[in-house]
Amino acid sequence: MKKIFHILLLLTIAVTTWAQGCNALEQVKNDPRKAYGTDYPYPYENVALTKAPSGYKPFYISHYGRHGSRYFWNDVLYREIDSVLTKAHNLGLLTPIGERFREKYNICKDELALGVSELSDKGWEQHQYIARTMYNNFPEVFKDGGDVYAISSLVGRCVMSMAAFCLELTQCNPKIEIREESARKILDGVKPDDRQNPLRKRWPRSKPRYEKNRSLFLSKDSLREVIVPRVFTSTEGLPDKPHHIGSNLINLYTSLPSIGQEGIMEGIITDEELAARWETENLGGYSWVFGPRYDMIPILKDIIQKADDVVNGKTRRAADLRFGHDTCLGPLTVLMGINGADKDPEDPYEVKNCYQTWETCKASNIQLIFYQSKKQGQDVLMKCLMNGQEASLPLPGDLYPYYRWNDFKKFFTDRCNSVK
Repeated sequence: MKKIFHILLLLTIAVTTWAQGCNALEQVKNDPRKAYGTDYPYPYENVALTKAPSGYKPFYISHYGRHGSRYFWNDVLYREIDSVLTKAHNLGLLTPIGERFREKYNICKDELALGVSELSDKGWEQHQYIARTMYNNFPEVFKDGGDVYAISSLVGRCVMSMAAFCLELTQCNPKIEIREESARKILDGVKPDDRQNPLRKRWPRSKPRYEKNRSLFLSKDSLREVIVPRVFTSTEGLPDKPHHIGSNLINLYTSLPSIGQEGIMEGIITDEELAARWETENLGGYSWVFGPRYDMIPILKDIIQKADDVVNGKTRRAADLRFGHDTCLGPLTVLMGINGADKDPEDPYEVKNCYQTWETCKASNIQLIFYQSKKQGQDVLMKCLMNGQEASLPLPGDLYPYYRWNDFKKFFTDRCNSVK
């Protein structure tokens, strides 16, 4: 009878996971900003978590988080938009909407130039929110304070994200002792593909299987062609090609909510237009995170080793925190198969069912929560949170959303060791 129950439970989980994937387009429809993909600002949501099995309490957290919202990552976008708007204005090629856009852009362009790649106020607040939510969800982990080790990539926006997160944790409980570090020697645990990483290794790369069948995906993305005439009466004599101008406008638009400047592009693009092209964009997003998934093996090994040291009593750490980039968190999601991201479907229409670009949003994060029982001989359990929501892993699911630590350790150690 117990065996039948477990089989039914597994089937229920499988159906639920499938339904979540098939619901991707509905999610974008209900929240069009999810179509921003990796530019989607972290959602502040009240999530109900499943109660731990009887007798179990959380005692350790392992975390990887992307930096929070920022200004655009390089200054080329801002310079090119400034240049094309100025040239078009001088040639009399701007529409009324384009002229309003130019005026608003000129007001904030100095701020944009100074802020390039840096964490915004919203990015700081996102990590404060995530830290406080972690503390409130799992107070047992920090009830006595405890030691926390936090590492960051060498990039300023990641260091500042770490600072925001750790400061908020100590505000929750001043007894928490946090060691923060950003150095070349720890890059394997947070950004192993960094050229400054002395332990950097080249891992094999491959394309997802759907790419062989991409021609079967019947969709034409014409948004660039639609929005350019809203700004310019003609592009003759402008420094960039229309397609490139359209791409710049889209990139600027999706980046504006991260810096509180949403209003400057009114009348040029809508969230609904971006939502209509999301599935096409998601295909490219999956290829982008799938290819370098093995580059993140050092991070996964770091997660396993540090957790195992805590489980075996070699350290008494309350949490390990890592602060890096979407270029790491996205591929790590695939490597770990979170919510089926490692399924690698052949059908391009199935890609949306295993990966959604908004999962790698600003301040996106993976949290592994570890639980132990007071009873002797009981398995250590764990669960995975993706952006604060309980997520599935490719492990036996009879206790879902909880998994046995030994199952996790063996499965992912074998997965890492299988890649040469």
